[in-house]
Amino acid sequence: MIDDLTTAREMIRHTVATLAYRAAKPLRDVPAEFAAFRPKPGSRTAVEILAHMGDLFDWGLSLAAGKEAWSDSVPMGWEQEVSRFFASLKAFDDYLAGTQEIHCPIGRLFQGPIADALTHTGQLAMLRSLFGAPIKPENYYKADITRGVVGSNQPPARREF
Repeated sequence: MIDDLTTAREMIRHTVATLAYRAAKPLRDVPAEFAAFRPKPGSRTAVEILAHMGDLFDWGLSLAAGKEAWSDSVPMGWEQEVSRFFASLKAFDDYLAGTQEIHCPIGRLFQGPIADALTHTGQLAMLRSLFGAPIKPENYYKADITRGVVGSNQPPARREF
């Protein structure tokens, strides 16, 4: 719970868990054709956005470890990219959960990879609606979000509408 957060490191980990919870909704139970969906020519497809999200957390981990490296990966299939995203997110969270030094300002980790991924999560949710496969809205304040729970298997929604 947010009430027991006492450090910036704990807060950023709660943010990562929140991202995992929120991203899990538009990433699961998608129609097969959704991966290639793009709202207009020249925009990113859904799977390209998802691949970029995995890249963001590979980059975030490299920043935290003091070995900054960026890579634009070639998108794989939807399920592979979902797995890669959650694996990248877990590796990032595992680093934050450890005792090793974070070699960059935590605020910059938030404003860079984390905030960007939150934006892309919203884009994927909107793309689902445009595609005709919307996700249910939810009261995220009531969601069961726990630091360290950053995989695709998230608790069920407490209050969808």
